[in-house]
Amino acid sequence: MQRRTFLAGAGATLAAALGMGSWPALAAKVSLDDVLHDPDAPEGGNPKGDLTLVAFVDYNCPFCKKAEPDLARAVREDGNIRLVYKDWPILTQASVYGSRMALAARYQDGYERAHRALMSISGRSVSQEDMEKAIAAAGIDMPRLKADLDAKAKDITALLARNMDQADALGLQGTPTYLVGPLLASTLDYDGFREIIAEARRQQAGDSK
Repeated sequence: MQRRTFLAGAGATLAAALGMGSWPALAAKVSLDDVLHDPDAPEGGNPKGDLTLVAFVDYNCPFCKKAEPDLARAVREDGNIRLVYKDWPILTQASVYGSRMALAARYQDGYERAHRALMSISGRSVSQEDMEKAIAAAGIDMPRLKADLDAKAKDITALLARNMDQADALGLQGTPTYLVGPLLASTLDYDGFREIIAEARRQQAGDSK
């Protein structure tokens, strides 16, 4: 598999990566529940899945784009993964614009369509205009989206700020970063997703005994 990186070493837990004995407090203002269960964070996969996978991504990140089809395939084929999306626009101003549009699309149940449309655009420095065209082509109601961008601006800004706080608390260094059960991982391909999903389930099963 290419560019697979388990951030604190293969099989390392989040607690170990953070130098902690357990998950209770990532930082003074951030808890594990904040990361896994933000009510405003878009979700995919199986909402009742036995494993949660959290994806921190940026729409101008080439590695995020390359991994997106493999992530979608792994989640779809597994059928028992709850996928939580964390828009973390850290690369360009257009990244922020893309995240705001994707999150605004959530108000018309179109987040995943917008997300995949943005991830499908080739190149490292995608313009705002190209992002708008891609989202429109995905069937998103653009007049409504722009209305929601204005009406929900404070809520969207607050969510992006929480995502940033969570990434900082976790000590994340860049995109993409995936939290898979108790494990942290960077860029993965399809085989890498399958491997870390299996390892996360093994560790969860061990913890439950």
